[in-house]
Amino acid sequence: MEEVQKSIAHQIGGIQNDALRFGLQGVKSDIVGSHPLQSSQESANRINEAMKKQCLVNLYGTAFPLKMDLDMQILSRFQRPPGVIPSSMLGLEAYTGSLDDFGFEDYLNDPRESETLWPLDLHHGMEVRLGLSKGPVCPSFM
Repeated sequence: MEEVQKSIAHQIGGIQNDALRFGLQGVKSDIVGSHPLQSSQESANRINEAMKKQCLVNLYGTAFPLKMDLDMQILSRFQRPPGVIPSSMLGLEAYTGSLDDFGFEDYLNDPRESETLWPLDLHHGMEVRLGLSKGPVCPSFM
């Protein structure tokens, strides 16, 4: 018997070329982050994670950080379908210890509660999750 392809080949031209769905894109926004300190903060976080993993390797051996990576991958997959209620990722936050972090959304506001937030297209969100379409699930978080 012939193999039936379960996914539909659907090419919309990527995020850069789909101006009707996601708006016009600029080259600068693809290269530079939203704030000048964002790149330095991300690199500091990567260096900090690498140092923590090296400490765990020195203390517990090489298998322990690998098990932690697998657990984080499993916990990062538990999500709600796209909709009104966002995924909290509580298990992943508890496992990584980010529950104790005090981020900008704790005192400035959650960006999802903004007045300028585009309404979520549930159908497009599920298409992205199932691999039928490309692009972010919600165009406001590009």
